[in-house]
Amino acid sequence: MNAYMADLLGDGKSPADAATVNAARTLYWKKYGATLLGLINHHNVNPAEFLQQAHHFDDLPNLLRYESGLKRLLKRLPGRKILFTNAPRQYSRQVLQHLGLHRHFDQHISIESMRVHGKLRPKPSRWLLRKLLAKQKLSARHCVLIEDTRENLRTAKQLGMKTVWITQYLKEKKRFTRAHYIDLKIRSIKQIPTQLSRLSLNK
Repeated sequence: MNAYMADLLGDGKSPADAATVNAARTLYWKKYGATLLGLINHHNVNPAEFLQQAHHFDDLPNLLRYESGLKRLLKRLPGRKILFTNAPRQYSRQVLQHLGLHRHFDQHISIESMRVHGKLRPKPSRWLLRKLLAKQKLSARHCVLIEDTRENLRTAKQLGMKTVWITQYLKEKKRFTRAHYIDLKIRSIKQIPTQLSRLSLNK
């Protein structure tokens, strides 16, 4: 992503420096909830082109950081499991297959499918979550959104979903503060099975 944005924000002869790229990425993410939306709105970026270039890694398996026992964990969890990711489908599918998790989700919803009335609306879009709940015929109060991005949980809570924030891989310690819209804050996803009862999904 940084390399793509450096070329995009450069002067045509040389790429933009890291500070310029980081500032733009942070601004767009805070303003629109997703960097891609900022690139579309301000630079007329082609979404498919950006997603393909920003998520192409020749050595993807060696870049992944994950916990052991994820397959067993998913088997233990009750209810339907939907992977809901702002990553492109090909990339997220490769990750799932490498981890052996592709058979453990009932549905895989990637950013390409996150459109409402023809417009791209990735997380944390309220319209997107409403559309998802309606399409899946789900009641928000019976759903749990598990995220490592705290801001994505705000909309889910407003719609009545339960929210779980995982902090293990977060780098900025100041972002560890638990917000009012977070029902459960945990360090590891392995804590989910033992903590699930605290969410009172039937209320």
